[in-house]
Amino acid sequence: MKFGAQVNCYLTTWDNIRTVIEAMEAGRWDSLWFADHYLPTSPKREEEPLPAYEGYTLIAAAASITERMRLGHLVLGNTYRNPALVAKMAGTVDQISHGRFTLSIGAAWFQREHEAYGWDFPPMKERSDRLEEACALLRALFTADGPVDFEGRYYRLDQAPLSPGGYNNRQIPIMVGGTGERRTLRTLARYGDIMNLDGWAGGPMTQEYYFHKVGVLEQHCENVGRDPSEIKRTILMPVKVTDDPAEAEAFITSRSLGEGTVAGPKGYVIERIGQFMDVGVDEIMFAGLLTTDVEQYHYFEEEILSAFD
Repeated sequence: MKFGAQVNCYLTTWDNIRTVIEAMEAGRWDSLWFADHYLPTSPKREEEPLPAYEGYTLIAAAASITERMRLGHLVLGNTYRNPALVAKMAGTVDQISHGRFTLSIGAAWFQREHEAYGWDFPPMKERSDRLEEACALLRALFTADGPVDFEGRYYRLDQAPLSPGGYNNRQIPIMVGGTGERRTLRTLARYGDIMNLDGWAGGPMTQEYYFHKVGVLEQHCENVGRDPSEIKRTILMPVKVTDDPAEAEAFITSRSLGEGTVAGPKGYVIERIGQFMDVGVDEIMFAGLLTTDVEQYHYFEEEILSAFD
């Protein structure tokens, strides 16, 4: 089992973010992830002018000051950038990191930041169509031996090279974010390498939920002729370690995270992580440490991650 963390990039400073990155790199953590939003995701309009760091730029910076941890986003919003630009940026970051970058992408959901920056916010069906087409384009660029032609409804390429691509000709892995059963998991089966079940999105982090989503993915894999074992399985797990039942309940209800959210005493959190280890999850990325208080990362590493050494 591998462990990562989604590091906060809102309402903070770069110096604080860098301190957390350096502490994680020196510790037990296997991977580092940032969100991809242009406004803090709080619904309060008065908080919109507060700092929200751009996720792709942050990952490039993290790549330059780390040597060990894998790097990615949870997840990039497809509507924010042309996918060919996303591929070029991925190749650059993979070179900087010497092959530690994962390209993680989803359909995007935050309507308000689209309005704020003047971007179209298509209906869900179109966003799903765009995501599927973007993943097809990314897969074509990541696997091609030379320039790529692509003619889709939304995106096109005319003899476009990806140079540099992955480090040492590595194929950059694609994570498809989201749990939609008819479209998103089908897109993952066709074009993705990594599944991520996102606890922030409202899905309860229970084994039953996990097995259900994996079953849907496996059926899509069968339909498209894909071996499901080729797709790694990961979880973004909202977590809070506390001996106070009221504090645990407040964490669960604050974002309507559901009864399966992992919040409680140290022993309970370790037990729940072990349950997912037992059913074959490859990696858990923890959320809810979402602060740049480096002591929280040290505490979680020493009290929780050390149990799995």
